[in-house]
Amino acid sequence: MQDRLQWIVQKPDAWCSWEPVYGGLEAHQQVAERYPAADIHIVESRPAHAALLRSQLDKPWWALSRWRQAKLHWGLPAPGSVQMLWANMALHQHPNPQQLLQTWHQSLAVNGFVMFSCFGPDTLKELRAAYASQGWPAASHEFTDMHDWGDMLVQAGFAEPVMDMERITLSYSGAAQLRAELRELGRNLHPARFGGLRGRQWRDQLDALLTAKLADAQEQGRLVLSFEIIYGHAFKPTPRMKVQGESSISVQDMQQMLRQGRPGGA
Repeated sequence: MQDRLQWIVQKPDAWCSWEPVYGGLEAHQQVAERYPAADIHIVESRPAHAALLRSQLDKPWWALSRWRQAKLHWGLPAPGSVQMLWANMALHQHPNPQQLLQTWHQSLAVNGFVMFSCFGPDTLKELRAAYASQGWPAASHEFTDMHDWGDMLVQAGFAEPVMDMERITLSYSGAAQLRAELRELGRNLHPARFGGLRGRQWRDQLDALLTAKLADAQEQGRLVLSFEIIYGHAFKPTPRMKVQGESSISVQDMQQMLRQGRPGGA
């Protein structure tokens, strides 16, 4: 995602960092350094993550660096107030992603753009196969294909979506390390997931299963998992009002249309 920003000529006056703890604080900081004069709106829905962010990003009033940095705003930005929305590893974790895309679209100014990444369908395929071999409920929900994300972006009002993907393999020294990483990566939204709490005996069974099914001789017996990473970006175009007997348009979109002027300057 960071590399893709070099192809975006527009530099935002304000941008939104969406769920930056899951996306990585290092990535957030790199974007902030790329646009040092731009105000930052931070959306972090989990209280523990928000507290962590505040402890690391907020500076005391007397710190010189506070007066040199861009302004930090906490919470959802006002409609049409940011020129970029940055969402690393957030989209696949939302129970209603189409609604989330509409929220992003509303937050962006006309000609603003969204940059996002998320998991694709091949993510955790080894883990899901291991669960299926035992007849257990699904280990994760189904992840969306990048072409479907492109269609949903258009349905949400975005234009010129560009999608890309890569596959990576991560290896772990043991089952405990693998489980710890999975807990940090997100949650299982599958409607048929196990609804209760598991005991220590089941955890031991799980560790034995992971060791048996995911060990790779080419990786010196380390446990391997596949991840498909989808990257996408799209722009918010000038709103178009459909010609019909009676039309309705939001005040925000009407203001944007008036700023753009009529076609041909008429």
